Amino acid sequence: MSEVYFVGCGPGDPELITIKAKKLIQKADVIVYSGSLIPPPILKLCKNGELYDAAGLVREEIFDLLYKNAKKNKLVVRLHDGDPSIYGAIKEQIDNLEQKGISSIVIPGITAFLASAAALGIQLTLPGVTQTIIVTRAESRTKVPTREKISELAKHKATLIFYLSVHLLSNIVKEAIAGGYKKSTPIAVVYRASWPDQKIIKGTLENIVKKVRDEKITRTAIVIISDVINPKSYEYSKLYDKKFSHGYRKAKVK
Repeated sequence: MSEVYFVGCGPGDPELITIKAKKLIQKADVIVYSGSLIPPPILKLCKNGELYDAAGLVREEIFDLLYKNAKKNKLVVRLHDGDPSIYGAIKEQIDNLEQKGISSIVIPGITAFLASAAALGIQLTLPGVTQTIIVTRAESRTKVPTREKISELAKHKATLIFYLSVHLLSNIVKEAIAGGYKKSTPIAVVYRASWPDQKIIKGTLENIVKKVRDEKITRTAIVIISDVINPKSYEYSKLYDKKFSHGYRKAKVK
């Protein structure tokens, strides 16, 4: 029996795909992919394999496709947008396959929040501003633990990143302010990061809801709250300071 490969194909730009992912897609006998989230040029890399759109399938149907084809020693790829480990639901798939004697291999990919940071031209961790990134989603039909409520996470004043939540932006803003962020805190919404129709909306917690509503963005966007988007000041990195020594460079003091 063959393994099943859980492959991340990046955020959208077909060139933001790893060499390993590209090779697997080109050789795959069967690809089960994440619907419209996978760019057509990436699917076209698969010349002879069978393609199955997971958007119209339920969990059991997806598992059946992966298992039956792996059992036939076919090269099976479960293709995820971005990186499979972030909101990819791979744990349940891997566990079910393992129970049937099928092993899995995960191939990482560039995730959407990194593509969003690149689009914004920002550094998510900035000395003197924050050294912490919190990645989460707003609560809706999928519940989150009380300790992970937005108002609780906001107390850290870190770079706060939301997946799958732009349709709940109004609530995100209210909770973020309740947790301690100032109304003047910068916030950015990046729609379809790295895709040809990418759109960036920047503002503050006070005005971002109207801006996003005016652009009619309700899905497929990353939300980033942080002073790193528009810092009033920040510190230079000590790593390259001439007075800062480390294992690879001695301090240069004149």
